[in-house]
Amino acid sequence: MNRTRLVFSGSGGQGVITAAIILAEAAVMYEGLNATQSQSYGAAARGGATRSDIILADGPINFPVVNEPNILVCLTQEAYNSFAPIIRPGGTLLTDSRFVKTTKKVDARQIELPIYASVMEKIGKPIVFNISVLGALLGIIPLVREESLLATIRDRVPKDFIGLNTDAFTLGLSFGRN
Repeated sequence: MNRTRLVFSGSGGQGVITAAIILAEAAVMYEGLNATQSQSYGAAARGGATRSDIILADGPINFPVVNEPNILVCLTQEAYNSFAPIIRPGGTLLTDSRFVKTTKKVDARQIELPIYASVMEKIGKPIVFNISVLGALLGIIPLVREESLLATIRDRVPKDFIGLNTDAFTLGLSFGRN
């Protein structure tokens, strides 16, 4: 059975939970996979620590918590400091170079991308940073098909923001593929 364990982490207001939900929904609704998504927040909703665990599998999922993720996304230094040690050996660690300085040596492929800077330069709206990160992740590891994620974005995002989110996703995807 194929199973991928992911942890998305950052701070409240970055859209970490939304990105995780979109990925899990795309896997279930369009890929025929099973998925779980759970979340935890720090004491403060905006600016507090945020974590979302996602499991994607082609069979049953018996326990929804991720202890050793195959894939770890850290969007703040605090998240990186807290969660980098839990990554499964040989896993993939994705960070944004503006917010995270990778210092610890972990047994994982560490990918640092200037996603936020690119979003601000090319799109100008930080609200779509999370969707761009999701695009980068899919460019690195094709967890679901591009069309599945875009369809889920269209399902979840207000109509007036579909174009903006599609552009952010495409921008991130190009980063991940390079």
